[in-house]
Amino acid sequence: MTKEPLVLSWSGGKDSALTLHTILSQDKYEVRYLLTTVTKDYGRISMHGVREELLSEQVRRTSINSDIAYISKGANNEEYERVMMDRIKRYQGERIANVAFGDLFLEDIRKYREQRMSGTGIRCIFPLWGKDTTKLAHDFIKMGFKAILCTVDPKKLSKEFAGKEFDENFLSSLPQGVDPCGENGEFHTFVYEGPIYDSPIPIRRGETVLRDGFYFSDILLRR
Repeated sequence: MTKEPLVLSWSGGKDSALTLHTILSQDKYEVRYLLTTVTKDYGRISMHGVREELLSEQVRRTSINSDIAYISKGANNEEYERVMMDRIKRYQGERIANVAFGDLFLEDIRKYREQRMSGTGIRCIFPLWGKDTTKLAHDFIKMGFKAILCTVDPKKLSKEFAGKEFDENFLSSLPQGVDPCGENGEFHTFVYEGPIYDSPIPIRRGETVLRDGFYFSDILLRR
C-alpha cells in the first residue's frame, strides 16, 4: 500500500513530537518535510525562541527533510501568510495533499488553518485533536520523551518555570487553570530525547531573559 505524502508543522515542542510519533505509528503517511517557521533576524524558531542549530539537531535525528520558512523580526500576519503560501504552492507541485498540525482543542486556530488551506487541494490533519491534555502530558513522559520548557508566559507561570524539565514533578507543580500541555500558550517546550529520534540531543540550560512579554530560557548544545 502506497503511503500518502504529508508535511508536518514542526515547532520542536512536545505537541509536534507527539504528532510525529502518532503519524509514524499509523503507517498511513510518508512524512516528507518538517516545516518550521524561523525568525531570520534571530536565527531562532518563532515563538519558541529555540536556536536554529538545535532545530537542525532534532530534524537530523528523525531522518526527515527539514523545510524552514523564514520570516522577519516583527513579521505581520500578511508576511507570514505570503511565506506559507509559497510553501503550499511548492507542496502542490510535489503532489503533497496533507499537512498535519499538533493542535489540541483551540477551535479558532483550527478554523484559521483550514480556511488558509481551502481551495488549495491540501487537507489539514489534526492527529491529537480532542485528546485529553492531562493524559497526553503523562503519556508523553511514559513514552520516554524528554523536554525542557523554553518559553513561559509570565501572566500564567513564574520565571522559575523557564528551563524546567517537562516531567512528573513539573506537572504536579502546575498552578490551577494551567493546561498541562500549555495549549493556551502558557509555555512552550523543546524536545531533546524520545522514540522519534535515533539518539538524544545533548543540551545545557543557558540564561533566562524577558523579551517581548515572555521568559525565554536559552537552550544550548552541549559540546
